[in-house]
Amino acid sequence: MKILLVEDNPLTAKGLVYLLEREKYLLNVASSLKTARDLLNSHHYDLILLDISLPDGDGFTLAETLRRDQPDLPIIFLTAKDDENDIVRGLELGAEDYITKPFRTRELLLRIRKILRHGTQYASTLICGKLSFQLDTDQVKVGDRVITLSPLERRLLLCLLENPGRIVTRERLLDEIWDASGRIVNDNTLTVYMKRLRNKLNLPGAIVTVKNLGYRLCAVD
Repeated sequence: MKILLVEDNPLTAKGLVYLLEREKYLLNVASSLKTARDLLNSHHYDLILLDISLPDGDGFTLAETLRRDQPDLPIIFLTAKDDENDIVRGLELGAEDYITKPFRTRELLLRIRKILRHGTQYASTLICGKLSFQLDTDQVKVGDRVITLSPLERRLLLCLLENPGRIVTRERLLDEIWDASGRIVNDNTLTVYMKRLRNKLNLPGAIVTVKNLGYRLCAVD
Protein backbone atom coordinates (compact mmCIF):
# COMPACT_ATOMS: atom_id res chain seq x y z
CA MET A 1 0.00 0.00 0.00
CA LYS A 2 1.34 3.41 -0.99
CA ILE A 3 0.57 6.60 0.94
CA LEU A 4 1.16 10.24 0.06
CA LEU A 5 1.90 12.37 3.13
CA VAL A 6 1.35 16.11 2.58
CA GLU A 7 2.99 17.80 5.58
CA ASP A 8 5.22 20.89 5.72
CA ASN A 9 6.54 20.42 9.27
CA PRO A 10 9.77 18.40 8.85
CA LEU A 11 9.71 16.97 12.38
CA THR A 12 6.11 15.80 12.06
CA ALA A 13 6.82 14.37 8.61
CA LYS A 14 9.91 12.53 9.87
CA GLY A 15 7.96 10.95 12.73
CA LEU A 16 5.12 9.84 10.45
CA VAL A 17 7.52 8.40 7.89
CA TYR A 18 9.20 6.35 10.62
CA LEU A 19 5.85 5.17 11.98
CA LEU A 20 4.34 4.19 8.64
CA GLU A 21 7.44 2.64 7.09
CA ARG A 22 7.78 0.49 10.20
CA GLU A 23 4.32 -0.83 9.33
CA LYS A 24 5.58 -1.63 5.79
CA TYR A 25 3.68 1.14 4.00
CA LEU A 26 5.37 2.78 1.02
CA LEU A 27 5.54 6.54 1.44
CA ASN A 28 6.13 9.72 -0.51
CA VAL A 29 6.26 13.08 1.27
CA ALA A 30 5.23 16.47 -0.10
CA SER A 31 5.83 19.68 1.85
CA SER A 32 3.74 21.85 -0.48
CA LEU A 33 0.65 21.70 -2.68
CA LYS A 34 2.79 21.95 -5.83
CA THR A 35 4.92 18.95 -4.87
CA ALA A 36 1.80 17.01 -3.88
CA ARG A 37 0.18 17.71 -7.27
CA ASP A 38 3.33 16.66 -9.12
CA LEU A 39 3.48 13.38 -7.19
CA LEU A 40 -0.23 12.70 -7.71
CA ASN A 41 0.22 13.19 -11.45
CA SER A 42 3.08 10.70 -11.65
CA HIS A 43 2.25 8.04 -9.03
CA HIS A 44 -0.65 5.89 -7.88
CA TYR A 45 -1.60 6.14 -4.20
CA ASP A 46 -3.95 4.15 -2.00
CA LEU A 47 -4.36 6.93 0.58
CA ILE A 48 -3.42 10.57 1.16
CA LEU A 49 -2.67 12.05 4.59
CA LEU A 50 -3.31 15.74 4.12
CA ASP A 51 -2.40 18.74 6.26
CA ILE A 52 -4.50 21.89 5.83
CA SER A 53 -1.99 24.68 6.49
CA LEU A 54 0.64 24.55 3.74
CA PRO A 55 3.11 27.20 2.53
CA ASP A 56 1.48 27.67 -0.90
CA GLY A 57 -2.21 27.20 0.00
CA ASP A 58 -4.45 24.94 2.02
CA GLY A 59 -5.27 21.26 1.90
CA PHE A 60 -8.95 21.94 1.24
CA THR A 61 -8.03 23.18 -2.24
CA LEU A 62 -6.21 19.95 -3.03
CA ALA A 63 -9.07 17.88 -1.61
CA GLU A 64 -11.54 19.65 -3.89
CA THR A 65 -9.39 18.84 -6.91
CA LEU A 66 -8.97 15.20 -5.85
CA ARG A 67 -12.68 14.72 -5.38
CA ARG A 68 -13.14 15.77 -9.00
CA ASP A 69 -10.14 14.02 -10.58
CA GLN A 70 -9.59 10.99 -8.30
CA PRO A 71 -12.88 10.43 -6.46
CA ASP A 72 -11.86 6.97 -5.22
CA LEU A 73 -8.67 8.12 -3.48
CA PRO A 74 -9.25 8.08 0.31
CA ILE A 75 -8.27 11.24 2.19
CA ILE A 76 -7.46 11.65 5.88
CA PHE A 77 -7.00 15.22 7.04
CA LEU A 78 -4.20 15.28 9.61
CA THR A 79 -4.02 18.80 10.99
CA ALA A 80 -3.73 21.08 14.02
CA LYS A 81 -6.85 22.98 12.92
CA ASP A 82 -9.59 21.76 15.27
CA ASP A 83 -12.23 24.38 14.57
CA GLU A 84 -15.65 22.80 14.07
CA ASN A 85 -16.16 24.62 10.75
CA ASP A 86 -12.89 23.19 9.41
CA ILE A 87 -13.85 19.68 10.48
CA VAL A 88 -17.25 19.97 8.83
CA ARG A 89 -15.72 21.38 5.65
CA GLY A 90 -13.18 18.57 5.48
CA LEU A 91 -15.82 15.88 5.85
CA GLU A 92 -18.14 17.62 3.40
CA LEU A 93 -15.32 17.48 0.85
CA GLY A 94 -15.51 13.71 1.12
CA ALA A 95 -12.63 12.96 3.46
CA GLU A 96 -12.84 9.58 5.13
CA ASP A 97 -11.53 11.00 8.40
CA TYR A 98 -10.35 14.19 10.10
CA ILE A 99 -7.70 13.75 12.80
CA THR A 100 -6.41 16.66 14.87
CA LYS A 101 -2.87 17.03 16.18
CA PRO A 102 -1.55 15.91 18.55
CA PHE A 103 -2.83 12.40 17.90
CA ARG A 104 -2.17 8.93 19.27
CA THR A 105 -0.10 6.88 16.84
CA ARG A 106 -2.02 3.66 17.48
CA GLU A 107 -5.29 5.41 16.77
CA LEU A 108 -3.93 6.81 13.51
CA LEU A 109 -2.73 3.38 12.40
CA LEU A 110 -6.10 1.85 13.20
CA ARG A 111 -7.95 4.43 11.15
CA ILE A 112 -5.56 3.99 8.22
CA ARG A 113 -5.99 0.21 8.28
CA LYS A 114 -9.75 0.44 8.42
CA ILE A 115 -9.87 2.71 5.40
CA LEU A 116 -7.37 0.70 3.35
CA ARG A 117 -9.02 -2.60 4.25
CA HIS A 118 -12.44 -1.26 3.26
CA GLY A 119 -11.14 -0.18 -0.11
CA THR A 120 -9.24 -3.36 -0.94
CA GLN A 121 -10.79 -6.02 -3.11
CA TYR A 122 -9.93 -9.34 -1.53
CA ALA A 123 -10.25 -12.76 -3.04
CA SER A 124 -13.22 -14.58 -1.57
CA THR A 125 -10.91 -17.04 0.19
CA LEU A 126 -7.45 -16.54 1.70
CA ILE A 127 -5.32 -19.69 1.61
CA CYS A 128 -1.99 -20.57 3.17
CA GLY A 129 -1.05 -24.25 2.89
CA LYS A 130 -3.80 -26.34 4.50
CA LEU A 131 -5.33 -23.26 6.08
CA SER A 132 -8.21 -21.42 4.40
CA PHE A 133 -10.39 -18.48 5.44
CA GLN A 134 -13.68 -17.96 3.58
CA LEU A 135 -14.18 -14.21 3.90
CA ASP A 136 -17.88 -13.94 3.06
CA THR A 137 -18.87 -16.55 5.65
CA ASP A 138 -15.94 -16.21 8.12
CA GLN A 139 -15.45 -19.97 7.85
CA VAL A 140 -11.95 -21.18 8.77
CA LYS A 141 -10.78 -24.64 7.73
CA VAL A 142 -7.66 -26.74 8.09
CA GLY A 143 -7.96 -29.18 5.25
CA ASP A 144 -11.55 -30.42 5.51
CA ARG A 145 -11.77 -29.65 9.23
CA VAL A 146 -13.89 -26.60 10.16
CA ILE A 147 -12.37 -24.52 12.97
CA THR A 148 -14.56 -22.47 15.31
CA LEU A 149 -12.86 -19.22 16.29
CA SER A 150 -13.88 -16.25 18.39
CA PRO A 151 -14.11 -12.83 16.67
CA LEU A 152 -10.75 -11.79 18.13
CA GLU A 153 -9.08 -15.03 17.05
CA ARG A 154 -10.47 -14.57 13.53
CA ARG A 155 -9.15 -11.01 13.49
CA LEU A 156 -5.66 -12.17 14.41
CA LEU A 157 -5.71 -14.98 11.86
CA LEU A 158 -6.94 -12.65 9.12
CA CYS A 159 -4.09 -10.24 9.84
CA LEU A 160 -1.58 -13.08 9.51
CA LEU A 161 -3.22 -14.40 6.34
CA GLU A 162 -3.04 -10.96 4.76
CA ASN A 163 0.74 -11.08 5.28
CA PRO A 164 1.78 -14.69 4.52
CA GLY A 165 5.45 -15.37 5.11
CA ARG A 166 6.05 -11.88 6.52
CA ILE A 167 6.60 -10.85 10.12
CA VAL A 168 3.54 -9.18 11.64
CA THR A 169 4.67 -7.14 14.62
CA ARG A 170 3.23 -7.57 18.08
CA GLU A 171 2.24 -3.89 17.98
CA ARG A 172 0.22 -4.45 14.83
CA LEU A 173 -1.54 -7.47 16.30
CA LEU A 174 -2.23 -5.62 19.54
CA ASP A 175 -3.91 -2.92 17.49
CA GLU A 176 -6.08 -5.56 15.82
CA ILE A 177 -7.24 -6.89 19.19
CA TRP A 178 -7.85 -3.39 20.54
CA ASP A 179 -9.84 -2.41 17.46
CA ALA A 180 -12.02 -5.52 17.67
CA SER A 181 -12.56 -5.49 21.41
CA GLY A 182 -12.99 -1.75 21.91
CA ARG A 183 -10.65 -1.73 24.91
CA ILE A 184 -6.96 -1.29 25.52
CA VAL A 185 -5.18 -4.65 25.73
CA ASN A 186 -1.68 -5.62 26.76
CA ASP A 187 1.07 -7.90 25.52
CA ASN A 188 0.00 -10.78 27.76
CA THR A 189 -3.47 -10.72 26.21
CA LEU A 190 -1.95 -11.15 22.76
CA THR A 191 0.13 -14.11 23.96
CA VAL A 192 -2.97 -15.78 25.41
CA TYR A 193 -5.02 -15.31 22.23
CA MET A 194 -2.20 -16.50 20.01
CA LYS A 195 -1.85 -19.65 22.13
CA ARG A 196 -5.59 -20.29 21.82
CA LEU A 197 -5.45 -19.77 18.07
CA ARG A 198 -2.56 -22.21 17.69
CA ASN A 199 -4.34 -24.82 19.81
CA LYS A 200 -7.55 -24.55 17.79
CA LEU A 201 -5.78 -24.75 14.44
CA ASN A 202 -3.65 -27.67 15.64
CA LEU A 203 -1.30 -27.05 12.73
CA PRO A 204 2.29 -27.22 14.10
CA GLY A 205 4.69 -24.86 12.38
CA ALA A 206 2.00 -22.67 10.85
CA ILE A 207 2.33 -19.73 13.26
CA VAL A 208 5.98 -19.05 14.04
CA THR A 209 7.08 -16.76 16.86
CA VAL A 210 9.81 -14.31 15.82
CA LYS A 211 11.53 -13.36 19.07
CA ASN A 212 11.11 -9.74 20.16
CA LEU A 213 9.29 -8.90 16.92
CA GLY A 214 6.02 -10.74 16.34
CA TYR A 215 4.67 -13.70 14.39
CA ARG A 216 4.92 -15.15 10.89
CA LEU A 217 2.35 -17.38 9.16
CA CYS A 218 3.96 -20.21 7.17
CA ALA A 219 2.36 -22.61 4.71
CA VAL A 220 2.14 -26.11 6.13
CA ASP A 221 1.00 -28.89 3.79
